[in-house]
Amino acid sequence: MIITEDDSGLPLPAAGGKATVANRVAGHAPSAAPDPVLVEKMRREWDTRAKENARYYVATAQQNWTDEEYFESGRQNVYHEILTDMGNVCQGKDPKQMKVLEIGCGSGRITRALADVFGTVYAVDISGEMIRQAKEALRDRPNAAVFQNSGADLQVLGDIQVDFAFSYIVFQHIPSREVIQSYVRDVFRLLRPGGLFKFQVQGDDSLMTAPEDTWLGVPFSDADAVALAESCGFEPRHRHGAGTQYFWLWFFKP
Repeated sequence: MIITEDDSGLPLPAAGGKATVANRVAGHAPSAAPDPVLVEKMRREWDTRAKENARYYVATAQQNWTDEEYFESGRQNVYHEILTDMGNVCQGKDPKQMKVLEIGCGSGRITRALADVFGTVYAVDISGEMIRQAKEALRDRPNAAVFQNSGADLQVLGDIQVDFAFSYIVFQHIPSREVIQSYVRDVFRLLRPGGLFKFQVQGDDSLMTAPEDTWLGVPFSDADAVALAESCGFEPRHRHGAGTQYFWLWFFKP
């Protein structure tokens, strides 16, 4: 793989309604490729949200965030979901020697906090406008690099290997199981053996979602989560919050 650098100085890969039946079947594990029309719709709508009020659409607790409040909320998320779980996350590694991946970085709210904990942070988002704002937010974090990705995979990162992958309040907006499964498979490709992918999905499987809704995404039952892990090669070692919006999954790569 050819390695280049962007303005961060980090080594980077060279450019290279009603629920549907499929969304409601426990353990459904589609093998079809993500629908490019839907993915493009996701991109357009997230660009629109980012231009309107990126911080609100990333974290809807407030309409108008100050810089201090916004990035402190990201630090709190990292504290509660990562720093209290360092045994699973680091597994004896020095966090300053670890490379980590964030999926759905938005405007860099959590990315900044990750960069304060880990040695190198790679982050992706479907929205070009979100990425523009994230780059601005991360100017003083030279160990973090952000990329606009395809919206369904991590090919923009080439073959870079990471020690830990994380995603929060991202997959709950994705209306397609195929897209989510594509992401999980690509995390498996980039994650080092033994590494953890910790992420959150919508767990309220009583929700009636529409296949074109890019805000209220497809829900996962516990059986769905296990099937997703196994279809992508992961071990679903821990799960917490099944039946709620904040369904956390710990997928370990054997």
